[in-house]
Amino acid sequence: MFNNSFNHVCFMCLILFSYNSHPHYKLILASNRDEFYERPTKQLHKWADKNILAGQDKMNNGTWLGLTADWKLAAITNYRDLSNIKDNAPSRGLLVSNFLENNDSPTNYLNKISTSASDYNGYNLLVGDKNGMYYFSNIENKIEKIKPGVHGLSNRFLNTPWPKVENGKKEFERIIGLGKEIPIDEIFKLLSDTTQAPDEELPDTGVGIEWERVLAPIFIKTEAYGTRASSIILIDDNDQITLIEKSYLKINSGEFKTKTVRFNL
Repeated sequence: MFNNSFNHVCFMCLILFSYNSHPHYKLILASNRDEFYERPTKQLHKWADKNILAGQDKMNNGTWLGLTADWKLAAITNYRDLSNIKDNAPSRGLLVSNFLENNDSPTNYLNKISTSASDYNGYNLLVGDKNGMYYFSNIENKIEKIKPGVHGLSNRFLNTPWPKVENGKKEFERIIGLGKEIPIDEIFKLLSDTTQAPDEELPDTGVGIEWERVLAPIFIKTEAYGTRASSIILIDDNDQITLIEKSYLKINSGEFKTKTVRFNL
């Protein structure tokens, strides 16, 4: 079922976010990181000698989602396409950490990395600061400013209507509209949804129907691969930032560890 090429196609498989569309929050973001269980990972922490708060991929020292105390944020998903894999491509996780630790604005950074976009395997990158959020895919190689609204990103393009993206956006929008306070438990419940889409609604990304079924739910569970962590980021109108990471400790055991960090800009 697994092959070496598949190692290149997974990394943060779903991001749902509301940007400047909630009456009390500038940003509400929920995400699942899907990865092989054997890949070594360090949970959410303040990186040594760096202004970065994130988990860490210990294989290449990058990350899939992170932010800084001055409201720089970045997240990445891989673009799933087994027909165009580069075995020696640079680590995409470093695109996230490099943005967080330098002084470039989002647009300056994306313009810089666009010159080497073809060196990498396919990816989708979200970067932002207090002045705006932007999306860049090295497949399309263009920069898009994020408009106010609810958005979803999996392993295609921003708002590609895969079942997990469409269903996730719909339920996410319902949850964050329940009241002034964001119901964290309800968002984590959404991120743990294992509902399977019908075969006729699944995309064809070159991995075969068996893998398309495995990857279709919001929350993924197999013996070797699945959702490793769920994260929520809230930035309210008073610039208070809340980051919550729920890390799953053992394969299919249901055991997890939650870490919450709150600070003001």
